[in-house]
Amino acid sequence: MPGGDPRNYPSSGSSVLLPLKPSPAEAEVLICGGAPAGSYLQASQNKTFLPALDTCGRITITDEAPAWSMETMPVARVMGDMVLLPGGDVLLINGAAAGTAGWEFGREPVLTPVLYRPEATAGTRFEVQAASATPRLYHSTAVLLRDGRVLVGGSNPHVKYEFWGVEYPTELSLEAFSPAYLGAEKAALRPQISAPAMSVHLSYGEAFTMEYSVGRASEGGVKVTMVAPSFATHSFSMNQRLLFLETELASAGDGGARKVVAVAPASTNLAPAGYYMVHIVNGGIPSKGMWVHLQ
Repeated sequence: MPGGDPRNYPSSGSSVLLPLKPSPAEAEVLICGGAPAGSYLQASQNKTFLPALDTCGRITITDEAPAWSMETMPVARVMGDMVLLPGGDVLLINGAAAGTAGWEFGREPVLTPVLYRPEATAGTRFEVQAASATPRLYHSTAVLLRDGRVLVGGSNPHVKYEFWGVEYPTELSLEAFSPAYLGAEKAALRPQISAPAMSVHLSYGEAFTMEYSVGRASEGGVKVTMVAPSFATHSFSMNQRLLFLETELASAGDGGARKVVAVAPASTNLAPAGYYMVHIVNGGIPSKGMWVHLQ
């Protein structure tokens, strides 16, 4: 990556596979934050905590000659977490503005999450969100919930549990971050899936119909996304991916029951077998997820 600074542990940037389009011909990866070269030695040997990196690199890994496109975040961050949201945006949350991963080596907690919109024009993709009051440093985590909130928990920068007499105590609490799409002013745009019931079984390439209601349809119509449940540690969410599904038919008109027909991913190359949350997204506002089992 341009600049040559490390992004892997203990410099601990975070990375995510950006949402895959229907019948995708390309795949992009986004890597954000980290710590400059030498940060770990400076912290461990000299108790000097270098500022974290404030850059992101984006690369299309399916290109014949992949090249990095660099962007600057509004807030520098190391040990952050990146969470794919149901509409396709990325949430950057947790971490520190100085130091590295490792026992006692993180400083200046970053309390403000940042939203990244992959489809926006370069230079306008980042948006700072409401701050938390709880530092989340080494050994913190974040995961998407079915209702669209992000569950955040943990933080223990110490060898043992340390609850008193330290600058950043061991944190056992959980809190939920609610993105703007959950605001009361968005309620009329929020779809509600009424059918089918939960735990639907799908085969690869299978078309399936969902019934839903919505107070006001967006001009752009609805999209359907499929999100794999992830599990995060050390700034990386395993199993995380989001796919925009092909939509064959969507009913029109305001009020009453509507139907949308979506098509499951074509192969395991796009979506490994397992459980996923399916969301109907209306003008960027997602429904609660419906669990499906793809096999």
